Amino acid sequence: MKNIAVLTSGGDAPGMNAALRAIVLTCLQYKYTITGYYHGYNGLINGESKQIHVDDVNGIIGRGGTILKSARCPAMLSDNGIKQAVSTLMKDKIDALIVIGGDGSFAGLLEIAKYWQGQVIGIPGTIDNDVDQTDFTIGFSTAVNTAIEAIDKIRDTADAFERVFIVEVMGRHSGFITFNVGIASAAEQVLSFENFDCVNKETRLNELSNSIKNAQSNRHSSYLIVIAENLWPEGTTELAKNLTELTGIDCTPCILGYIQRGGSPVAKDRLLATKLGVASVQALAEGKTNLMMGEQNNTVVEVPLRQSINHQKGVSKSLIKAQTDILSVPKQSQI
Repeated sequence: MKNIAVLTSGGDAPGMNAALRAIVLTCLQYKYTITGYYHGYNGLINGESKQIHVDDVNGIIGRGGTILKSARCPAMLSDNGIKQAVSTLMKDKIDALIVIGGDGSFAGLLEIAKYWQGQVIGIPGTIDNDVDQTDFTIGFSTAVNTAIEAIDKIRDTADAFERVFIVEVMGRHSGFITFNVGIASAAEQVLSFENFDCVNKETRLNELSNSIKNAQSNRHSSYLIVIAENLWPEGTTELAKNLTELTGIDCTPCILGYIQRGGSPVAKDRLLATKLGVASVQALAEGKTNLMMGEQNNTVVEVPLRQSINHQKGVSKSLIKAQTDILSVPKQSQI
């Protein structure tokens, strides 16, 4: 009988609970015991654990967050922290560890594998969708939908006041959320790392202000900019202030923030989480290790864990080109 451990690490993502449920139910099928560690790697280091039973996961498929809680763990950046985590796994007689999280969580899992002989499996759970070798990560679809719903409401106010709104969305240093949300909400401008740089801020400010003024002069009742977090050096609030001064039009910043990480997961995330949760235990039953379970073209795939954190995955070039060449508000000469 195997003793499987699971933890959720890093930023929470809608669908993590669905993955936990799938793992527990599949372990039940294989007659494995399942141990959950609370608060991510911190709980592993400190031995905060609980054996999980079916009753613990009943009704959680539609809940956001994670019943195991999550956290960042600076201690995992040191050899001492990693060895403490391994010590807990050995003390608790764990045979395999499943980690649901993003690239940082997988990096920690790879470090554990250097000192521990047990099996390790990663499941990609992050709203940023920035894990390689999987089309989507758990939580991404829900985060996009949540942001779109918020922006649709913001557009109503923008139209009513004929105002410019600059909406900042999450994504860390990846533009997946920015482009999907911006295009789906018909934003006049989508600004992300893939299509916008701030090397010459004055030039960029003038370009944006001219676009806003051109749109307003042609009776656009509102103007919406969707921008990636961490893009503008002084922050979105300062960008809004600068554009207000240049255009003479009220530019209102709106930072969606953590609202994108919460809420009930949409069907797409529930299904993805369930498929990957089941596949992770099946892989362990077959003696496999050092893998991430992902999905490509609607098919579950097994990816070497190391390949999942190479940061080669990017936003679709056709999506970027469509926004840049066609969907953004046209120049004055084209109106």
